[in-house]
Amino acid sequence: MAAAATMAAAARELVLRAGASDMEEEEGPLGSGPGLQEPLQLGELDITSDEFILDEVDVHIQANLEDELVKEALKTGVDLRHYSKQVELELQQIEQKSIRDYIQESENIASLHNQITACDAVLERMEQMLGAFQSDLSSISSEIRTLQEQSGAMNIRLRNRQAVRGKLGELVDGLVVPSALVTAILEAPVTEPRFLEQLQELDAKAAAVREQEARGTAACADVRGVLDRLRVKAVTKIREFILQKIYSFRKPMTNYQIPQTALLKYRFFYQFLLGNERATAKEIRDEYVETLSKIYLSYYRSYLGRLLKVQYEEVAEKDDLMGVEDTAKKGFFSKPSLRSRNTIFTLGARGSVISPTELEAPILVPHTAQRGEQRYPYEALFRSQHYALLDNSCREYLFICEFFAVSGPAAHDLFHAVMGRTLTMTLKHLESYLADCYDAIAVFLCIHIVLRFRNIAAKRDVPALDRYWEQVLALLWPRFELILEMNVQSVRSTDPQRLGGLDTRPHYITRRYAEFSSALVSINQTIPNERTMQLLGQLQVEVENFVLRVAAEFSSRKEQLVFLINNYDMMLGVLMERAADDSKEVESFQQLLNARTQEFIEELLSPPFGGLMAFVKEAEALIERGQAERLRGEEARVTQLIRGFGSSWKTSVESLSQDVMRSFTNFRNGTSIIQGALTQLIQLYHRFHRVLSQPQLRALPARAELINIHHLMVELKKHKPNF
Repeated sequence: MAAAATMAAAARELVLRAGASDMEEEEGPLGSGPGLQEPLQLGELDITSDEFILDEVDVHIQANLEDELVKEALKTGVDLRHYSKQVELELQQIEQKSIRDYIQESENIASLHNQITACDAVLERMEQMLGAFQSDLSSISSEIRTLQEQSGAMNIRLRNRQAVRGKLGELVDGLVVPSALVTAILEAPVTEPRFLEQLQELDAKAAAVREQEARGTAACADVRGVLDRLRVKAVTKIREFILQKIYSFRKPMTNYQIPQTALLKYRFFYQFLLGNERATAKEIRDEYVETLSKIYLSYYRSYLGRLLKVQYEEVAEKDDLMGVEDTAKKGFFSKPSLRSRNTIFTLGARGSVISPTELEAPILVPHTAQRGEQRYPYEALFRSQHYALLDNSCREYLFICEFFAVSGPAAHDLFHAVMGRTLTMTLKHLESYLADCYDAIAVFLCIHIVLRFRNIAAKRDVPALDRYWEQVLALLWPRFELILEMNVQSVRSTDPQRLGGLDTRPHYITRRYAEFSSALVSINQTIPNERTMQLLGQLQVEVENFVLRVAAEFSSRKEQLVFLINNYDMMLGVLMERAADDSKEVESFQQLLNARTQEFIEELLSPPFGGLMAFVKEAEALIERGQAERLRGEEARVTQLIRGFGSSWKTSVESLSQDVMRSFTNFRNGTSIIQGALTQLIQLYHRFHRVLSQPQLRALPARAELINIHHLMVELKKHKPNF
């Protein structure tokens, strides 16, 4: 029914639009006359109105044209006027039918009206009831707010009372002295655990009372007297106990480290004294410092004296220098010199003292060594002495920091108050010994021992010895440099003519240098020091100059080269045993040895093959300059050289080999020189072959007498010595 009504309305609108349009065309200008019918009010469809908007008309037309019923009517070609009348008729029928339906349902409508009236009465009563409820709820809400305010106030009062109760409880707990505390402080021995526990409780109560007194709490006066008497009793018992422990250190043959370690369990005793009786704490600290200072001083003075009794009797003196000749005579009253000065410059097994296993090995026991008639070099005694000092100092420093509760500068000051006299005595003893010490290796080993001990102390986090290590190094370094400079000066001032008979074997001064330099280089490689390398460089220059001065004493160049090669080879061999292959000393002597060896080979080949060598050099020079034609006049010389070489080369090579083996003390070096000489001879003869292959000498009849190169190589291999 709703769809039909909609379609009818749309049709009616189209019909009215069409009719209005037709009426406008038929009436023309007369349609508005006074006697005519009133104009039709079309509303939005009135196109004569000024307010009509063409765009809106188009929109309405377009919307109506898109309606399905309109589309169907236009598509079937229905007459709109007829269709409009039909729609009007249908609407009237529907309206009449609707009226009849309403008349038929009139009784139901009346009944519905009565029901609605009854419902309105019920709702009115409910509204009155709800209004009463609302007024009641508003009064209840005000009562709830009142209760909430009262509850909040009660909560605040409760929290305040609880806070006051907590504060008062803490105050009372801090002020009340329980009977267990009194009994333990008065009767329990200080070594019992309960005494320590109650002592900590007493310390806490004393601190709390002092704090409350500062705030003006009057209740503190009630317990002050009791706490003071308990504090005095505790201080008395603690003082007697700690002093008794300290006095036990003084007993002869007592290992003071045992009671010292036991004191650490009662370190709170000193903290209690420090907080409650500073005068007694100072008395105990001063007594500890005085006692331990004397113990350490006595122990180390005795230990140093006993250590020196197991030192080697033969020590280096001021005349035991590198450049001093073994045949030097001394005065009638002078002390006998070392049986062999070479031991001063040799490291041997002495370097093991700085190895990790030996460095922290147990200290030497002098009476045990004396009983076994054992003797040690000074660096071993120095290591034992300073390892004992390091170990005891580290233990003492850590004990001081823990027991006396100090750190930083305060710990340093307290440590030096205990160990200062011992350290000063040790420095004076070292200074006294170094004044007459001329053993550079021993001093250098002592330097490296100190450097390693300093690292150990740093790893143990004991900085208190840093100043002492610097003072020891300040004594050792200048003495080491002085001894090294004395050796440099001794080599510089050595006169070769005063050394007695000379031979081409390695000189004992160069052997001393080789052993000494390799010792210092091997030690210095572990912890390099530039100043040491500079001093060794000066010593090396002086030794090289000394070797050249001695070599100049030989009349022939061959003997000079043999002497130089023997000494360079010996020094290089000793250095390579201990020093690294890429060290400056090894590279320097390797270059010198190679240069002198090459010169000696040429000097060795010159007598038997000098003519051949001269001709080859001259011929190669001519060929290089493009003057090979001048070789045509050398046929007789070349023939003589060919026949001379062929007849004498074997005997010459045999004589050469024997001469080399007699001249050089190192057979390996001699073998290398022979090998180099034979190789150079083969190269020389090969060059001679190439010269004779020139066109100017190619037709020489004597070329047929040349020895085949390969045959010559095979024959020369027979003369190569094997060791």
